[in-house]
Parts: sequence; structure tokens; C-alpha cells
Amino acid sequence: MTSSPILAPPPEPEPLPPPRPPLSRQTWRECAYLVGSWPLSLLAFVYIMVWLYVGVLLSVTVVGLPVLALGLLGCRRLGAWERARARRRLRVTVDEPSPLPGRGGAGFFGWLWARLRDPVGWRSALFFVLRLPLTTLTCWLTVICLLTFLWPALPWLARWMTNVDRALVVGLLSPSDEMERRIAELETDRASVTDTASADLRRIERDLHDGAQARLVALAMDLGLAKEKLTEDPETAARMVDEAHGEVKLALQELRDLARGIHPAILTDRGLGPALSSVASRCTVPVRVTAELPARPAPAIEGIAYYTVSELLQNVSKHSGARRAAVEAWRAGDRLMLQITDDGHGGADATAGSGLAGLAERLTAVDGVLVVTSPAGGPTTITAELPWRDRTHRPTREKGAPR
Repeated sequence: MTSSPILAPPPEPEPLPPPRPPLSRQTWRECAYLVGSWPLSLLAFVYIMVWLYVGVLLSVTVVGLPVLALGLLGCRRLGAWERARARRRLRVTVDEPSPLPGRGGAGFFGWLWARLRDPVGWRSALFFVLRLPLTTLTCWLTVICLLTFLWPALPWLARWMTNVDRALVVGLLSPSDEMERRIAELETDRASVTDTASADLRRIERDLHDGAQARLVALAMDLGLAKEKLTEDPETAARMVDEAHGEVKLALQELRDLARGIHPAILTDRGLGPALSSVASRCTVPVRVTAELPARPAPAIEGIAYYTVSELLQNVSKHSGARRAAVEAWRAGDRLMLQITDDGHGGADATAGSGLAGLAERLTAVDGVLVVTSPAGGPTTITAELPWRDRTHRPTREKGAPR
């Protein structure tokens, strides 16, 4: 069975490395890290002291605050470089913090304020200030062990000293909290939502241009010809008007289909349960729909849930080879749960650049989760989880996960 979770919780900081033989390759990496840290920390310390002295000294003028802001950008760069060095030498993985926002429409003072209150830059500065005395001690201890009879104790000593460095790197150079991680995710999600919206607008424009608009243009031309023949050949004109009437019906149907693709009226009027039953009725295989929703979620969540089920049922029709399918929707706490199953041949993979990957990006943009379980030979089970975001506070009955 293959399970493809699309969104996972953030990884916990890595534990300390497991035991290893003395004088291994990693021991020499750690020794190189300890010896090289002192001169680098010294340069970073001098930079920070000069920056703070000049920035504070000039803070009585208009120049001081920009100097502090630019210095914090430098501290942020030093922190990024030290994280990369720790990954390479100490084999410790630390996530990159969220990038600073651009100037946007906030102007110079918005840019300045965002950089002055940058916690990543300030923590990086604190890291190098605290680290200088430590690296002074560890560097010279390592050199003494290498050059004297103390070298047999070097593997254990290097391991202990680099563990202190690992703790400092993780504690001061990693993202400070869940908020920073969420900001980084939202930056990515915003780009995904923008791309999706642009693609939807292009699709609507193409459907209008190639469908209803072209049909209405042809209809106008036919009616113009019928008007010219109305006095000369009434029978031909009547036939042309009759044909135009049929074209009007087709154009109206195309416009209805297009409007339903933008936002179906049944979803607005009757809610998610009836809308899911409606979309299931258009599937080429029989679909059983079970919706236990004691209240309605936010309209935006309803729309995303509707299009998620619609796209998944299209995949069932086109690719699964299934004989039957099922759709279940229920509320679990503050989450809207959707589950679509079919008895097809399986093999759906959300990591292979398929439509499932794009669907997962849409869900992550609203704190959603998509999990695909589709072993070869089937069956396929796809679970989507969305925030409820109810506009009311009525209590609801929870439903357990279906079997």
C-alpha cells in the first residue's frame, strides 16, 4: 500500500547524533568545524560590535536607523551562512527562517520598520556574541589535543563541544516559532493561489471566446440574413429564425455550464450536501454520497470542497476503471472532512506531477491536507481535510473516520 501525504507537520529539531567509532570521518569534520569557528566568530563579533557602535552613535540622526537596519541584514546573512556550515560539517538540519517582506506599497519607512524588528537578524547577532568565548575555548582545546598526548581524548571531546554548538545553532538560528514557519508557508501558498486564479481566468476567457461568444456572433449573423430575407423569402427566413432559436438554446446551455463551473447555484442555495449529490450524478460510475453536515462551513470552504470532489470524481471517470465510488463528508471538530473511494485499479500518485499535485496545492493554501492511498490493483482512498471556519458557534456532532 502506498500512502502519499501532501502536508506534514513541521519536523522536530534533530536529536543529537548517534554513537559512532572514534576517529571517524565525522570526527575530523567536527575538528575542522571547531578550529575554523574561532576566526570566523571573531570576524563576526567585530562586525557586530562596530555595527552596533556606529548605529547607536548615529541614532540621534536620520542616518542611525538605516545603519541598524542594514546591519541586521548583514547579521541575517551571517546566520544563513552559519546554518549552511553546520549542515555541512555537523550534519545538523535547521530550517531556513521566513524571508523578509519586500517594500511593496509600504514605502521606505515600512521597509525600515520591517528590518528593524526582524527577530532573525537580532537572534543571529546574539548567536555570534555568545559564541565567541565558546569558540575561543573549543578551538584551542582542539588544537592542544591534536598537538599533544591528549589526542586520544579528541573524539569524545570534539563530540561534546560540537553538541554545544549544535544546541546553539538550533536554539538561536532556527525559525523562532510556529508563526515564522506559517509565514513561509503562506508566502508559497500565495503564489500558488495567484497562479491558480490566473489559470481559472484564462480558462473562463477561453470558454467564453471559443464557446458562447462564437455561437452568439454566428447567431447575430444568421438573424441579420433572416431579416434581409423576411420580405423576399418568408419561408427561408422562418427556417433561419427556427435554426437561430436552436442556437440560442445551445448558447444558454453553454453559459449555464460555464456559470456552474464558476460557482454552482445549488451550492449557494442548498449547501454542500446537495451540491455533492449533483456533481456525483454526472460521474460515469455509480457514486454513493453520504453527507453528515449539521451546519454550513464558510462559503469559500464550501467552494473548495465542491471543486475538490468534482475534480476527484472526474479522475474516477477518466482514469480509475472503477465500477463504483463513494463520497463521504462530515465535520470533525473544527475541520471539514471529505473522503472519496473507488474500486478501480489504483496507482494514483500525488507526487508525480499529476492533477492531484495541483489539487493538493489548492488545499494547502487554506490550511488543508490531501492524503492519497492508492496501491496497485486498488482500491483508491483519497482524504481531504479543510478548516471549517464556521460563521456561527453552534455545537456540532462529530463523526468518526469511515472504514
